[in-house]
Amino acid sequence: MVSSEFLKDNHFYKITVGDNLSSEQILEEIRDDIKEVVPVGAVITEVSFEGPEIVIYTRNPGIMMEDNELIKKLAKKLQKRVVIRPDSTVLLDEEKAVEKIKRIVPEDAGITDVLFDSVTCEVTIEAKKPGLVIGKSGETLREIMKYVRWAPKVVRTPPIRTDTIAGVRAALRDNTGQRKQIMKKIGERIYRKENIKTDWVRLTCLGGFREVGRSAILLQTPESKILLDCGVNVATENPNRAYPYLNIPEMKYILSNQELDAIIVTHAHLDHSGFIPYLYKYGYEGPVYATPPTRDLMSLLQKDYIDVARKEEKAPPYSSKEIKETIRHTIPLEPNDVRDIAPDIRLTLHSAGHILGSTSVHLHVGNGLHNILYTGDFKFAASRLLSKADISYPRAETIIMESTYGGAEDILSPREDSEKEMISIINETLRRKGKVLIPALAVGRSQEVMLILEDYMRRGVLEEAPIFIDGMIWEATAIHTAHPEYLSKNLRSLIFTKDQNPFLTDCLESVGSTSKRQEIIEGDPCIVIATSGMLIGGPSVEYFKALADDPKNTLIFVSYQGEGTMGRRIQKGWNEIPMRENNGKTKVIKVNMDIHTIEGFSGHSDRKQLMRFVRAMSRKVQRILICHGESKKTIDMASSIYKKYRIETRAPMNLETVRLV
Repeated sequence: MVSSEFLKDNHFYKITVGDNLSSEQILEEIRDDIKEVVPVGAVITEVSFEGPEIVIYTRNPGIMMEDNELIKKLAKKLQKRVVIRPDSTVLLDEEKAVEKIKRIVPEDAGITDVLFDSVTCEVTIEAKKPGLVIGKSGETLREIMKYVRWAPKVVRTPPIRTDTIAGVRAALRDNTGQRKQIMKKIGERIYRKENIKTDWVRLTCLGGFREVGRSAILLQTPESKILLDCGVNVATENPNRAYPYLNIPEMKYILSNQELDAIIVTHAHLDHSGFIPYLYKYGYEGPVYATPPTRDLMSLLQKDYIDVARKEEKAPPYSSKEIKETIRHTIPLEPNDVRDIAPDIRLTLHSAGHILGSTSVHLHVGNGLHNILYTGDFKFAASRLLSKADISYPRAETIIMESTYGGAEDILSPREDSEKEMISIINETLRRKGKVLIPALAVGRSQEVMLILEDYMRRGVLEEAPIFIDGMIWEATAIHTAHPEYLSKNLRSLIFTKDQNPFLTDCLESVGSTSKRQEIIEGDPCIVIATSGMLIGGPSVEYFKALADDPKNTLIFVSYQGEGTMGRRIQKGWNEIPMRENNGKTKVIKVNMDIHTIEGFSGHSDRKQLMRFVRAMSRKVQRILICHGESKKTIDMASSIYKKYRIETRAPMNLETVRLV
């Protein structure tokens, strides 16, 4: 029998008191199981639930880590995610730990930062060559843990420094004791009961159904309540259409009684994540699950959202305080990691190919009762920036699927044709001494366009001209380079293997001031990529006002233009655009510049790709619910799927509730 010493609880008892155990009873049973697996001499000081993980604290982590298979053995026995951490009492002083780490790690590794997290007892080592920090078969990492006791985590030094990630790290370092209590409280709620007899599942459409914007879905079982996305509709002036229906009676009850178990965010765009901090403003204390890039980008976009509101003299729905609370409560998950997030719900995120860190959500409900797939926004084709959406789902009886380009006419041009079309338009504009304005979403579309322009200019196909990046695009790009493992294989190779980072080319220049913007407007022919993508605010509007009247100039739309936005009006052919000035007066902007729309760069699946996705999933699925599309397109998509595959398909309206089981 393997023995071990538990300083806080020297006695173990097997709990057999009925089917539904309390979280503390479940934890006692887990301690008993751990005792049977850990090596002789291991000194365990604490075992606790922290978020979706079981955390084992030990005074001698070196002994625990000598068995490379220990965590796998524990996870298999406990059927839960297990993390081993050093007890805080044995951690080396931070200053001495930095010195020791730098002595252990070869100088060639190029350590650029060492960060400590007293909640997780982790030390994050940022280095230009992370492989040298890890060492052969992890030898260097084990040596670090042996001598400094902090659990080492290695990340690659991002090629472009980012204030957003620095801010996220600062928010996580603040109030570390409070954050640990947050994680424990979440863990206790997740494991509050065992062997739940779930016999029904239903969902309520709170936003983003028969419309684009304010996506939000409430999923309920007899035991659990989960919110899938919680966004804002930035394209509307109507306050009744801007936010999800969180004021319906059942949501009021759930929120006021702290019954919401979790929020899952598919990706960072504001129409999916923009309203989450509001929930913390009004008392939500639970977790947000998202990938690390989504957490970082979400923070950037939410901050920009309230900044823009203040500049426009509008009252934002929350403040930076609630954004920091969102960060502290966010539990980052990697794609394909499986986690319990409620007593009867297990979550797995799968890469969606839409933007950096975007995922589709797979939920396993009950003991095999039902499996739900919420696609979020997804791209069922590869791009320069990202790989194709992953569809390796074991089961999916119900699919909730986006349909932004789900209309019968929504067939996007092949990517190569779209690229050639854009390059041709830009060359023609530059030759006539004009300027090119490309309004683009800060996250996703901007980086895709940057990659295309850099490639064609480097190969001499695109005429040489400065490419100016305005708005928060540069900061978003920096976040992309901080998470290279989420980028396409070819792009990762360019950034890190061949030392040809396309985002650091000389032809790209970030615009950092209004005076520089004015120089560009008055200067020589150039290309400008600016936010926002729908011309509803941001520097793209300033460029448009200055450039629209000159027929030598060109505007190229590469993003979806929401109904009611200025971008949609221009797409429809309006040649006079009324715009309100800062003094409250209205000025009419005459549109003489060339207007082009190139849909082939979309991060969404087009009609053909959506139907191919359904065909690939048709053997597994029983029901499909269509969302995230204009009303006509969602109805057409639902009808087409049913006619072709005879799968029960619906396009619900906001406020409808659908029983799945």
